[in-house]
Amino acid sequence: MTEPSQATIDILRTLIGFDTTSRYSNLELIHWARDYLAERGVTSELQFDETGEKANLWATIGPTDRPGIMLSGHSDVVPVDGQNWASDPFTLTPRDDALFGRGTADMKSFIAICLSHVDRFLAADLSTPINLAFSYDEEVGCLGGRQLAAMLSGLEIKPRMCVVGEPTNMGVIIGHKGKSSWRCNVDGFECHSSLTHQGVNAVEYAAEMITFLRTLAREKRDNGPFDAAFDPPYTSVHTGVIQGGTALNIVPKHCFFDFEFRNLPEDDTMAMFAGVEAKAAELSREMRGVQADTGISFDRISDFAGLGTDDTAEAVTLGKSFALTNTTGKVSFGTEAGHYQNAGVPTIIVGPGDIEQAHKPDEFVTLPQLARCEEFFGRLIDWAKVN
Repeated sequence: MTEPSQATIDILRTLIGFDTTSRYSNLELIHWARDYLAERGVTSELQFDETGEKANLWATIGPTDRPGIMLSGHSDVVPVDGQNWASDPFTLTPRDDALFGRGTADMKSFIAICLSHVDRFLAADLSTPINLAFSYDEEVGCLGGRQLAAMLSGLEIKPRMCVVGEPTNMGVIIGHKGKSSWRCNVDGFECHSSLTHQGVNAVEYAAEMITFLRTLAREKRDNGPFDAAFDPPYTSVHTGVIQGGTALNIVPKHCFFDFEFRNLPEDDTMAMFAGVEAKAAELSREMRGVQADTGISFDRISDFAGLGTDDTAEAVTLGKSFALTNTTGKVSFGTEAGHYQNAGVPTIIVGPGDIEQAHKPDEFVTLPQLARCEEFFGRLIDWAKVN
C-alpha cells in the first residue's frame, strides 16, 4: 500500500482538531494556515464576512505576473449532532488503512495536502504560480466561494485553471448540478371552519403551489433537457418541508413550505422560478378577492451554480494528465466550482476520498487516497516548473 507523507497526516490532524462546523467561526483554522504560510515567507490575504467571524484565505506562491493554478478547498464542516461516532469526530483517529474524523473526506484532507506541499512549491522555482484558496461556509450555500468568485472576477490576471478538491476518489469531474432553494410563505385569513367562505385557507393554497411544482417536476422528468452523465439525468424539483395550521376547526392563517431545484448546468432555474412566481401571483389575486391582506411570497434560502466544463478545455486535459486518467465524470452533488467557472476561471473537481463518506458518522479518508492526491500534486509541480 502506498503511504502518504507524515507531513500531510500531521497537518490533517491539526485541521481536524479545529471545530469549523458552519455555525461556528473558522478563524482559528484560517489564522493557523496564514501563520503556517507566513513562516515560509508566503503572504496571505484574508477576506472576512460581514460579521468578521469568518474568512477566506488567498495566497500566491511563485510569480504574480501570470495566470496560476488555483487550488480550492472549503474549511467548514457539517454538524455531528445526533450522530453515533466510534471516536471523537474532532480528533484524527487511524484505523486499518483509514483516518477518521469530521472533514477527513469533505474536505480538509485536500487542504492538508495543499499546505504540506508548500515547501515543495517554494523549492520548485515555479514558472506557473500556485494560488491557494480556502473558503468559509460552503456547506450552507457557498458563501465564501461567492466572495472569492467576486474577487476573481475583478482580477486583471485570473488563474489559468482551478482544481476544487472535493472528494472524487481522485477522478476528474467536469460537471455538477446547480441548486436553488426557496421558502414559499402563504398568508391566508383565519376563521371558524364552519365559515370557510369567509376565510382564505393557507394550507390549501400551499397545496395548490406544491401541486404546480409537482407538475413542473414531471415535465422536467419527461421532456428534459437530459444529460445521461447525471443521476437522475434531468433537473429535479422537490418539496421537502411543509408546516401550517393550528387546529382542524380553524381555517389556517399561515403555511410555509420549502422547495428546491437541482438543475443541469444548462437549465435556467430563474426561468423555472418565474413560472412559479406567475402561479403564485394568479393564486394571490384569487385570495385577495376574499380578503385583501393575503397572498403568497418567497424567500430565497440558498443556491449554488452548476458546473459545466468543456471536456476539451486545457484545465481538463491537464487535470487528466496530473491524475493519470483518460476519463472524466459528472456528479449530482454541488460545490463552489460553478461560481469560479462563472468568474472566468476554467474549473475541474479532483480530490481524495469518497463523497459516500461525507456528512456521515465515522467519516474517513483512506491512506491510498491521500497518497494518490500527493502524486497528483507531484505531477502538477513538475508541469508548473516548466510551463
